[in-house]
Amino acid sequence: MTEPTILAIESSCDETSAAVIRGGKVLSNIVNTQAVHEQYGGVVPELASRAHQQNIIPVVTQALLTANVTKSELNAVAFTRGPGLLGALLVGCSFAKSFALGLGIPLIEVNHMQAHILAHFIDEPKPQFPFLCLTVSGGHTQIVLVKDYLDMEIIGQTTDDAVGEAFDKTAKMLGLPYPGGPMLDKMAAQGNPDAFEFPVGNMPEYNYSFSGIKTSVLYFLRDKTKGNPDFVQENLADICASVQKTLIKTLLKKLKKASTDLGISEIAIAGGVSANSGLRTTLQEYASKYNWNVYIPAFQYCTDNAGMIAIAAHYQYLKGDFATQYVSPEPRLKF
Repeated sequence: MTEPTILAIESSCDETSAAVIRGGKVLSNIVNTQAVHEQYGGVVPELASRAHQQNIIPVVTQALLTANVTKSELNAVAFTRGPGLLGALLVGCSFAKSFALGLGIPLIEVNHMQAHILAHFIDEPKPQFPFLCLTVSGGHTQIVLVKDYLDMEIIGQTTDDAVGEAFDKTAKMLGLPYPGGPMLDKMAAQGNPDAFEFPVGNMPEYNYSFSGIKTSVLYFLRDKTKGNPDFVQENLADICASVQKTLIKTLLKKLKKASTDLGISEIAIAGGVSANSGLRTTLQEYASKYNWNVYIPAFQYCTDNAGMIAIAAHYQYLKGDFATQYVSPEPRLKF
Protein backbone atom coordinates (compact mmCIF):
# COMPACT_ATOMS: atom_id res chain seq x y z
CA MET A 1 0.00 0.00 0.00
CA THR A 2 1.51 3.34 -1.07
CA GLU A 3 -1.09 5.56 0.59
CA PRO A 4 -1.59 4.17 4.09
CA THR A 5 -3.78 5.96 6.63
CA ILE A 6 -1.97 6.18 9.96
CA LEU A 7 -2.87 7.52 13.39
CA ALA A 8 0.20 8.97 15.13
CA ILE A 9 0.64 9.77 18.83
CA GLU A 10 3.26 12.01 20.46
CA SER A 11 3.67 12.08 24.26
CA SER A 12 7.39 12.46 24.92
CA CYS A 13 7.22 15.52 27.19
CA ASP A 14 4.47 18.03 27.95
CA GLU A 15 2.47 18.04 24.72
CA THR A 16 -0.22 15.44 24.13
CA SER A 17 -0.65 15.25 20.38
CA ALA A 18 -2.35 13.08 17.77
CA ALA A 19 -2.32 13.31 14.00
CA VAL A 20 -3.73 11.45 11.04
CA ILE A 21 -1.79 11.07 7.80
CA ARG A 22 -2.88 9.53 4.51
CA GLY A 23 -0.50 8.93 1.64
CA GLY A 24 2.09 11.25 3.18
CA LYS A 25 -0.38 14.12 3.62
CA VAL A 26 -1.16 15.25 7.16
CA LEU A 27 -4.94 15.52 7.53
CA SER A 28 -4.98 16.64 11.17
CA ASN A 29 -2.47 17.60 13.85
CA ILE A 30 -4.00 18.21 17.27
CA VAL A 31 -1.75 19.42 20.12
CA ASN A 32 -2.74 19.90 23.75
CA THR A 33 -0.04 21.82 25.63
CA GLN A 34 -0.02 21.29 29.38
CA ALA A 35 -0.29 24.56 31.31
CA VAL A 36 0.11 22.88 34.71
CA HIS A 37 3.92 23.22 34.58
CA GLU A 38 3.97 27.02 34.40
CA GLN A 39 3.74 27.48 38.17
CA TYR A 40 6.81 25.29 38.66
CA GLY A 41 9.03 26.98 36.07
CA GLY A 42 9.64 23.71 34.22
CA VAL A 43 8.16 20.34 33.30
CA VAL A 44 7.27 18.11 36.26
CA PRO A 45 7.43 14.51 34.91
CA GLU A 46 4.71 13.04 37.16
CA LEU A 47 2.29 15.85 36.35
CA ALA A 48 3.08 15.43 32.66
CA SER A 49 2.20 11.73 32.81
CA ARG A 50 -1.10 12.39 34.54
CA ALA A 51 -2.02 15.13 32.07
CA HIS A 52 -1.28 12.77 29.15
CA GLN A 53 -3.67 10.22 30.66
CA GLN A 54 -6.39 12.86 30.85
CA ASN A 55 -5.77 14.29 27.40
CA ILE A 56 -4.95 11.37 25.13
CA ILE A 57 -8.48 10.09 24.40
CA PRO A 58 -9.96 13.56 23.66
CA VAL A 59 -6.93 14.46 21.52
CA VAL A 60 -7.07 11.23 19.49
CA THR A 61 -10.83 11.62 19.06
CA GLN A 62 -10.39 15.17 17.80
CA ALA A 63 -7.62 14.13 15.40
CA LEU A 64 -9.85 11.49 13.81
CA LEU A 65 -12.83 13.87 13.60
CA THR A 66 -10.76 16.68 12.07
CA ALA A 67 -9.29 14.30 9.50
CA ASN A 68 -12.76 12.85 8.79
CA VAL A 69 -11.31 9.38 9.25
CA THR A 70 -12.90 6.47 11.11
CA LYS A 71 -11.02 3.85 13.12
CA SER A 72 -11.87 1.20 10.53
CA GLU A 73 -9.99 3.18 7.86
CA LEU A 74 -6.70 3.13 9.74
CA ASN A 75 -3.88 0.94 8.44
CA ALA A 76 -1.47 1.43 11.35
CA VAL A 77 -0.93 3.22 14.66
CA ALA A 78 2.36 5.04 15.34
CA PHE A 79 3.77 6.39 18.57
CA THR A 80 6.89 8.03 19.98
CA ARG A 81 9.07 5.38 21.59
CA GLY A 82 11.73 7.87 22.72
CA PRO A 83 13.70 9.80 23.65
CA GLY A 84 11.63 11.55 26.31
CA LEU A 85 10.21 11.25 29.82
CA LEU A 86 9.56 7.61 30.73
CA GLY A 87 6.15 8.15 32.33
CA ALA A 88 4.98 10.37 29.49
CA LEU A 89 6.19 7.90 26.85
CA LEU A 90 4.44 5.06 28.67
CA VAL A 91 1.04 6.71 28.21
CA GLY A 92 1.42 7.11 24.44
CA CYS A 93 3.03 3.71 23.98
CA SER A 94 0.39 1.87 26.01
CA PHE A 95 -2.49 3.61 24.25
CA ALA A 96 -1.02 2.94 20.79
CA LYS A 97 -0.39 -0.75 21.55
CA SER A 98 -3.93 -1.24 22.84
CA PHE A 99 -5.48 0.70 19.95
CA ALA A 100 -3.53 -1.25 17.33
CA LEU A 101 -4.25 -4.59 19.03
CA GLY A 102 -7.95 -3.82 19.25
CA LEU A 103 -8.13 -2.92 15.56
CA GLY A 104 -5.81 -5.72 14.44
CA ILE A 105 -3.47 -3.36 12.58
CA PRO A 106 0.33 -2.86 12.62
CA LEU A 107 2.17 -0.81 15.22
CA ILE A 108 4.98 1.61 14.33
CA GLU A 109 7.55 2.90 16.83
CA VAL A 110 9.08 6.28 15.95
CA ASN A 111 12.29 7.96 17.08
CA HIS A 112 11.33 11.44 18.25
CA MET A 113 14.52 13.12 17.00
CA GLN A 114 14.35 11.50 13.57
CA ALA A 115 10.74 12.67 13.36
CA HIS A 116 11.79 16.27 13.98
CA ILE A 117 14.04 16.01 10.91
CA LEU A 118 11.42 14.31 8.73
CA ALA A 119 8.97 17.12 9.53
CA HIS A 120 10.62 18.81 6.54
CA PHE A 121 8.81 16.36 4.25
CA ILE A 122 5.31 17.36 5.35
CA ASP A 123 5.15 20.53 3.22
CA GLU A 124 6.99 22.04 0.29
CA PRO A 125 9.79 22.92 -0.23
CA LYS A 126 11.52 19.70 0.74
CA PRO A 127 15.30 19.27 1.07
CA GLN A 128 17.29 17.12 -1.32
CA PHE A 129 19.45 14.24 -0.09
CA PRO A 130 22.02 14.43 1.33
CA PHE A 131 21.41 17.40 3.60
CA LEU A 132 22.58 18.63 6.99
CA CYS A 133 20.02 19.21 9.73
CA LEU A 134 20.73 21.24 12.83
CA THR A 135 18.40 19.68 15.39
CA VAL A 136 17.95 21.95 18.39
CA SER A 137 15.63 21.50 21.37
CA GLY A 138 15.48 21.63 25.13
CA GLY A 139 17.13 18.22 25.39
CA HIS A 140 19.21 17.89 22.22
CA THR A 141 21.64 19.78 20.03
CA GLN A 142 22.85 17.78 17.04
CA ILE A 143 24.17 18.15 13.51
CA VAL A 144 22.76 15.25 11.52
CA LEU A 145 23.84 14.07 8.09
CA VAL A 146 20.62 12.93 6.43
CA LYS A 147 21.30 10.50 3.58
CA ASP A 148 17.75 9.22 3.10
CA TYR A 149 14.39 9.23 4.88
CA LEU A 150 15.47 6.56 7.35
CA ASP A 151 19.26 6.80 6.97
CA MET A 152 20.70 9.45 9.29
CA GLU A 153 24.02 9.91 11.09
CA ILE A 154 24.79 12.26 13.98
CA ILE A 155 28.12 13.91 13.13
CA GLY A 156 28.15 16.46 15.94
CA GLN A 157 26.34 17.04 19.21
CA THR A 158 26.52 18.78 22.55
CA THR A 159 28.89 17.35 25.14
CA ASP A 160 26.87 18.76 28.04
CA ASP A 161 23.78 20.99 27.93
CA ALA A 162 21.42 21.43 25.01
CA VAL A 163 21.00 24.88 23.50
CA GLY A 164 17.34 24.95 24.52
CA GLU A 165 18.42 24.41 28.12
CA ALA A 166 20.86 27.32 27.80
CA PHE A 167 18.03 29.55 26.57
CA ASP A 168 15.65 28.43 29.33
CA LYS A 169 18.13 28.64 32.21
CA THR A 170 19.39 32.06 31.10
CA ALA A 171 15.78 33.23 30.99
CA LYS A 172 15.25 31.88 34.51
CA MET A 173 18.33 33.77 35.76
CA LEU A 174 16.84 36.93 34.27
CA GLY A 175 13.53 36.36 36.01
CA LEU A 176 11.54 35.69 32.84
CA PRO A 177 8.43 33.49 33.16
CA TYR A 178 8.17 29.91 31.89
CA PRO A 179 8.59 28.93 29.11
CA GLY A 180 11.81 30.94 29.19
CA GLY A 181 13.24 30.37 25.71
CA PRO A 182 10.39 32.00 23.75
CA MET A 183 10.27 34.87 26.26
CA LEU A 184 13.99 35.50 25.85
CA ASP A 185 13.55 35.50 22.07
CA LYS A 186 10.74 38.05 22.38
CA MET A 187 12.82 40.35 24.58
CA ALA A 188 15.89 39.95 22.35
CA ALA A 189 13.99 41.44 19.42
CA GLN A 190 13.88 44.73 21.34
CA GLY A 191 17.55 44.80 22.37
CA ASN A 192 21.06 45.47 21.05
CA PRO A 193 22.86 42.15 20.34
CA ASP A 194 26.25 43.86 20.57
CA ALA A 195 25.65 45.44 23.98
CA PHE A 196 27.46 42.71 25.94
CA GLU A 197 29.96 40.01 25.00
CA PHE A 198 29.79 36.38 26.07
CA PRO A 199 32.13 33.49 25.13
CA VAL A 200 31.48 31.37 22.06
CA GLY A 201 32.09 27.69 22.79
CA ASN A 202 34.60 25.90 20.57
CA MET A 203 34.62 22.12 20.95
CA PRO A 204 36.48 19.71 18.63
CA GLU A 205 35.05 18.79 15.23
CA TYR A 206 31.31 19.52 15.01
CA ASN A 207 30.51 19.21 18.72
CA TYR A 208 29.04 21.80 21.07
CA SER A 209 29.22 22.90 24.70
CA PHE A 210 26.77 25.30 26.31
CA SER A 211 27.62 24.96 30.00
CA GLY A 212 30.27 27.68 29.71
CA ILE A 213 27.95 30.42 28.51
CA LYS A 214 25.46 29.68 31.31
CA THR A 215 28.25 30.06 33.87
CA SER A 216 29.46 33.22 32.14
CA VAL A 217 25.98 34.77 32.27
CA LEU A 218 25.63 33.80 35.95
CA TYR A 219 28.90 35.54 36.92
CA PHE A 220 28.13 38.49 34.66
CA LEU A 221 24.80 39.10 36.38
CA ARG A 222 26.33 38.60 39.82
CA ASP A 223 29.05 41.19 39.20
CA LYS A 224 26.79 43.74 37.52
CA THR A 225 24.06 43.62 40.16
CA LYS A 226 26.57 44.15 42.97
CA GLY A 227 27.03 47.73 41.84
CA ASN A 228 23.51 48.24 40.54
CA PRO A 229 20.65 46.07 41.87
CA ASP A 230 18.46 47.30 39.00
CA PHE A 231 20.97 46.36 36.30
CA VAL A 232 18.93 43.42 34.92
CA GLN A 233 15.70 45.39 34.77
CA GLU A 234 17.40 48.36 33.10
CA ASN A 235 19.25 46.24 30.50
CA LEU A 236 16.97 43.21 30.09
CA ALA A 237 16.41 43.48 26.34
CA ASP A 238 20.12 44.06 25.63
CA ILE A 239 21.17 41.11 27.80
CA CYS A 240 18.66 38.83 26.04
CA ALA A 241 19.79 40.00 22.60
CA SER A 242 23.47 39.54 23.46
CA VAL A 243 23.00 36.05 24.89
CA GLN A 244 20.84 34.99 21.95
CA LYS A 245 23.40 36.27 19.45
CA THR A 246 26.13 34.27 21.19
CA LEU A 247 24.12 31.05 21.24
CA ILE A 248 23.18 31.39 17.58
CA LYS A 249 26.77 32.19 16.61
CA THR A 250 27.90 29.06 18.45
CA LEU A 251 25.33 26.90 16.64
CA LEU A 252 26.03 28.19 13.15
CA LYS A 253 29.80 28.20 13.49
CA LYS A 254 29.84 24.40 13.63
CA LEU A 255 27.10 24.06 11.02
CA LYS A 256 29.16 26.20 8.64
CA LYS A 257 32.23 24.03 9.28
CA ALA A 258 30.28 20.84 8.55
CA SER A 259 28.82 22.34 5.38
CA THR A 260 32.25 23.36 4.12
CA ASP A 261 34.01 20.12 5.06
CA LEU A 262 31.34 17.88 3.51
CA GLY A 263 30.50 20.11 0.55
CA ILE A 264 26.79 20.12 1.39
CA SER A 265 24.71 23.25 0.79
CA GLU A 266 21.30 21.74 1.57
CA ILE A 267 20.75 22.93 5.15
CA ALA A 268 17.78 22.39 7.46
CA ILE A 269 16.90 23.13 11.08
CA ALA A 270 14.48 21.23 13.30
CA GLY A 271 13.32 20.98 16.89
CA GLY A 272 11.69 23.41 19.29
CA VAL A 273 14.50 25.98 19.14
CA SER A 274 14.08 26.18 15.35
CA ALA A 275 11.06 28.38 16.16
CA ASN A 276 13.47 31.01 17.52
CA SER A 277 13.13 34.13 15.36
CA GLY A 278 16.77 35.13 15.78
CA LEU A 279 18.00 31.73 14.61
CA ARG A 280 15.66 31.76 11.62
CA THR A 281 16.77 35.25 10.58
CA THR A 282 20.48 34.53 10.99
CA LEU A 283 20.18 31.25 9.09
CA GLN A 284 18.64 33.11 6.15
CA GLU A 285 21.57 35.55 6.27
CA TYR A 286 24.00 32.63 6.14
CA ALA A 287 22.03 31.21 3.21
CA SER A 288 22.64 34.39 1.21
CA LYS A 289 26.26 34.64 2.27
CA TYR A 290 27.27 31.01 1.66
CA ASN A 291 24.80 30.10 -1.10
CA TRP A 292 22.90 27.59 1.04
CA ASN A 293 19.47 26.20 0.28
CA VAL A 294 17.82 26.56 3.68
CA TYR A 295 14.74 24.70 4.90
CA ILE A 296 12.82 25.79 7.98
CA PRO A 297 9.65 23.94 9.03
CA ALA A 298 6.36 25.69 9.73
CA PHE A 299 5.98 26.76 13.36
CA GLN A 300 3.42 24.03 14.13
CA TYR A 301 5.98 21.38 13.16
CA CYS A 302 8.90 22.87 15.14
CA THR A 303 7.74 22.07 18.66
CA ASP A 304 6.66 18.57 19.69
CA ASN A 305 3.69 17.43 17.62
CA ALA A 306 2.23 14.23 16.19
CA GLY A 307 2.39 15.50 12.60
CA MET A 308 6.12 14.82 12.53
CA ILE A 309 5.57 11.38 14.10
CA ALA A 310 3.04 10.69 11.36
CA ILE A 311 5.37 11.55 8.47
CA ALA A 312 8.13 9.40 9.96
CA ALA A 313 5.63 6.56 10.37
CA HIS A 314 4.58 6.95 6.73
CA TYR A 315 8.08 6.20 5.47
CA GLN A 316 8.53 3.38 7.99
CA TYR A 317 5.23 1.84 6.84
CA LEU A 318 6.39 1.89 3.23
CA LYS A 319 9.56 0.09 4.32
CA GLY A 320 7.63 -2.47 6.37
CA ASP A 321 9.30 -1.30 9.58
CA PHE A 322 6.78 -2.42 12.22
CA ALA A 323 7.01 -2.98 15.98
CA THR A 324 5.64 -5.85 18.03
CA GLN A 325 3.38 -5.77 21.07
CA TYR A 326 6.48 -6.43 23.19
CA VAL A 327 7.88 -2.95 22.46
CA SER A 328 8.44 -0.63 25.43
CA PRO A 329 9.41 3.04 25.74
CA GLU A 330 13.09 3.97 25.63
CA PRO A 331 13.76 7.36 27.33
CA ARG A 332 17.32 7.53 25.97
CA LEU A 333 16.60 6.13 22.53
CA LYS A 334 19.39 6.74 20.03
CA PHE A 335 19.36 6.80 16.23
